[in-house]
Amino acid sequence: MIGPALLFCPGSRPDRFARAAAAADSVILDLEDAVAPTDKPAARAAVATALADGAVAPDRCVVRINPLDGEWGPADVAALRDTPVTTVLLPKAADPATVARLAPWHVLALCETARGVLAARELSEVDNCVGLMWGAEDLTADLGGRASRRSDGSYLPHVVHARVTVLLAACAAGRIAVDGVYLDIADTDGLAAETTEAVAMGFGAKACIHPDQAPVIRAAYRPSTADVEWAREVIAAVAASTGVTTVRGNMVDEPILRHAHAILAADLAADA
Repeated sequence: MIGPALLFCPGSRPDRFARAAAAADSVILDLEDAVAPTDKPAARAAVATALADGAVAPDRCVVRINPLDGEWGPADVAALRDTPVTTVLLPKAADPATVARLAPWHVLALCETARGVLAARELSEVDNCVGLMWGAEDLTADLGGRASRRSDGSYLPHVVHARVTVLLAACAAGRIAVDGVYLDIADTDGLAAETTEAVAMGFGAKACIHPDQAPVIRAAYRPSTADVEWAREVIAAVAASTGVTTVRGNMVDEPILRHAHAILAADLAADA
């Protein structure tokens, strides 16, 4: 299970691993940005130990390694090879061959550079790629920009482009698309609105950076009672019809029926 709420947790804070795993559907133990260079060996050891000891369930854990072409990535791979982890998050993903090198691990490819966003389709088509995620802040820095959002909180066009590109590439390849993080921890209304938009767009999960954000994300992914009632009404109307029909004055055809089935599937998943 990858989502719907994926919570980042610094690999250098093993005291937080259990709480993070309990708060979200999956925990991303981070060996990259959340860990200072001097702390990386200890973080690597802490993550490997937690996985080997079963302190964190491997099927609910993703490990963000460092880039393989950098100073720390190869050591991350070596430390994790004998652990039961099955999925790694590859930061600054841009080269499909690098994703393939990480087999037999499943790879969630993080498109957070100009090259990575433009390579989203090729990355998603690698056999061991299970999904794509995007990152606004690293992308903005890579472009030489100064901000990812407008003053009203809405994304600037370069981020919108990356978000949509990753979504289309992942879904075209049958992979999960993971929406990026919302940095304003206190702004739960903004997080809820952004997650609701992500659900409407088709993102299968959303990443977060604080345990308090996980329930907000889960709530947004769970269909409302009104949505479930509408979906059941649509499915019943189609079953009783021999062709295109209407529900509440609106035409219902095959795409609308698929929307209804997706809502019911999400409702069942929320109860699981």
